[in-house]
Amino acid sequence: MKRKNPKFTHEFIDHDGKPRFYLRVPGRKRVPLPGLPWSPEFMEAREKALAGDWNASPIGANRTKAGTVNAAIISYYQSTAFTEGLAESTRTSRRAILERFRNEHGDKRIALLHKSALQAILNKRSAAAAKNWKKALRGFLDHCLSLDMMAADPLVGIKLTKTKSKPHRRWTPADIEQYERSFARGTKARLALELILSTGQARCDVVRIGRQFIRDETLSMSRQKTGVPFDIPVLPSLRAELDLQPQGERHLTFLVTEQGKSFTAAGFGNWFADRCREAGVPGRAHGLRSAAATRLADHGATAHQLMSWFGWRTLSEAERYTKEADRKRLAKEAGKLIAGTRIGKPETEFAKNDDKSLKGKTAKT
Repeated sequence: MKRKNPKFTHEFIDHDGKPRFYLRVPGRKRVPLPGLPWSPEFMEAREKALAGDWNASPIGANRTKAGTVNAAIISYYQSTAFTEGLAESTRTSRRAILERFRNEHGDKRIALLHKSALQAILNKRSAAAAKNWKKALRGFLDHCLSLDMMAADPLVGIKLTKTKSKPHRRWTPADIEQYERSFARGTKARLALELILSTGQARCDVVRIGRQFIRDETLSMSRQKTGVPFDIPVLPSLRAELDLQPQGERHLTFLVTEQGKSFTAAGFGNWFADRCREAGVPGRAHGLRSAAATRLADHGATAHQLMSWFGWRTLSEAERYTKEADRKRLAKEAGKLIAGTRIGKPETEFAKNDDKSLKGKTAKT
């Protein structure tokens, strides 16, 4: 069966009988693609085109008035800060917010945007939504300020309602054992568990892992969201699970859908959540990743070792786990200090002391 062409691929046969392929994204000029679909040269050219590395203007750019919010947002979309500085998933979520902002205020002058107007806009959103809006506007306004579209930063002094974020539930050893009992080795569900637990990577990176990233039993990749590289050994437990997978079909990723396609990060998250429910485990993918970090820290990994393993950029992310592991170790060592001593319950000790004092008084009498 012929493999389906990548999204936005237009195929036709020219007058010489040769197949031709173009990338046709709505609102953009078509771009010719070399080679055959899914070939390295084809996919490389496609990725460059999707990233905006081609001479085409977004729909409406020629009709947009200079100096407006409309024009400023179009300029931001074409900047490297947006196209290269943000992960694809981040670009998607922030574009959705900016498009709403653009629809409401696109014809207004960007130079006249002031703090009180932004505060009023954010006050209409829920606390969580306002936080996301502020993040999206932060990048956009930084771009505007760098090009002198505005004289002052309207986000300075903006106040948001503080929200208490509910932490993801971390998997316990009992959770992991229960999940393993529910799915036999060699199944996709078991492989998913092992990929997350052994690599400690986020969903968006787990769904990208494939044999092309493994060399000399070392997995070498870069985190999709931050671009931070990581090189980690393929642990024996993961290697054993990979060897049990069907070897007939070769895919670019170890985890594929029922249709033989690579998972999206969101799609994998939903699929894995279903497997967790089947196993009766309340955790999700992020909580399993947290368990992986806890396991390494409990075995003595330093904060810098955790940063290297998980591809984290800041020390604070890693220190959350090392400090917790240190507390456990220190409490255990403190317990050893009093283990085997004759310290009893306070009331017992007081009773013993009272008996001694009474006996002393009786003897004197």
